[in-house]
Amino acid sequence: MFEITLQETRVYREAKEEGRQEGIKQALEEIREKGLQQGREEVKRELIPRCLAYGISIEEVARILNLTIEQVEEIRLASEQESSTST
Repeated sequence: MFEITLQETRVYREAKEEGRQEGIKQALEEIREKGLQQGREEVKRELIPRCLAYGISIEEVARILNLTIEQVEEIRLASEQESSTST
């Protein structure tokens, strides 16, 4: 009688568009969260050498920045290498 496919219905098209919009929102939120996380990590990388220069111990820096001592040590060494190659 009515020769219409599911894809041709208004309900289907609206649901598809709504799903697409929701997918875009979710993708943007994931990108935003990833950017925030990268920003936080960059700030920590910049803070570690400064804190150590002020005489704060590696253990305290790790505790303050919620990192392991090994992570602080890694970043400290990387920072020192960057400093020595840029001078």
